[in-house]
Amino acid sequence: MVAVDVTGDHRLTDGGVWFRMEELGRVSAARRSAELLAGQMGFDTERVGALAIVVTELASNLVKHADDGLLLIRPARAGKVAGVEVLAVDSGPGMDNVLSSARDGYSTAGTLGIGLGAISRQASWVDVFSMSGKGTVTAVQVWPAEPPELYWAAGVSRPMTGEKACGDGFAVRVVDGRRQVLVCDGLGHGPLAAAAAAATVHAFQVAPAVRPAAVIEHLHRSVSHTRGAAAAVAELDLEAGLVRYAGLGNITGTLMDGPDRRGLVSLPGIVGHQRRTVREFDYPMPAGACLVMHTDGVTDRWRLADYPGLQRRSPQVIAGTMLRDAAVRRDDACVLVARTTP
Repeated sequence: MVAVDVTGDHRLTDGGVWFRMEELGRVSAARRSAELLAGQMGFDTERVGALAIVVTELASNLVKHADDGLLLIRPARAGKVAGVEVLAVDSGPGMDNVLSSARDGYSTAGTLGIGLGAISRQASWVDVFSMSGKGTVTAVQVWPAEPPELYWAAGVSRPMTGEKACGDGFAVRVVDGRRQVLVCDGLGHGPLAAAAAAATVHAFQVAPAVRPAAVIEHLHRSVSHTRGAAAAVAELDLEAGLVRYAGLGNITGTLMDGPDRRGLVSLPGIVGHQRRTVREFDYPMPAGACLVMHTDGVTDRWRLADYPGLQRRSPQVIAGTMLRDAAVRRDDACVLVARTTP
């Protein structure tokens, strides 16, 4: 399980805040931060209350029933509409039957057992993956009104043990019909690495609607004032059935199609400082496949085949599961998952 040293008094940015759920006192800290974020997002009193119930139930479940429970609270954005996303991650004991566990009255520890049922009723969207002995990852979104379409891509990042600033970042955008994603790793650790990653994310968000190699060129010119970053950009062309990919530095990209796994090519270099000729590669991406990108804070020894049914879950849940089981404690870590269908 990853180790994250955070407290509840951090400013809630789009990267969110991780809470280690070791005692019941942390439940109220997580709830207060979620309520504060909901107020900033313009939620009315009813929706703030719904979010408070969701966070309280998720956090309480982690404290009472889970091993190494972590809770991430962050904004969720869709165009001009903003909601709140909560990701609960633990390393056990896991559930054999999620549907049964979601019924009111079901409990594995002699408690009332209304947690998952209450969460489902209050949330706008819920997705869960659980394996007995491995643990559970639950993603929940609460929106002020009708929820937007399901995400086709999502990422999760966290700082290394002992750090509060994360030097790894990700971003998702759709511009002029181009579905593009970014994963980046600011050189080193701490605030300067985080600043490099933040500059790379911003440059990606405002980049022109061009192919991935040209986006990388734009990033290189835009972040020269920072210490630089490894970065990779992928574009999912659903009509052509392709993913276009360009990267500099140690970002891992992998295409998953059922049991088939194909690595994508990133070239040596540092965005913002050391750049060779940027090359773009095209790879077939059939319907139902998913793209996994991660920084070197995540080992490449993971296998989705070890998690039956996980590839059919949401990008948030896939990324959270991988971060839990494949991230290393001595480095910042980031995982992004994109797919051809939500």
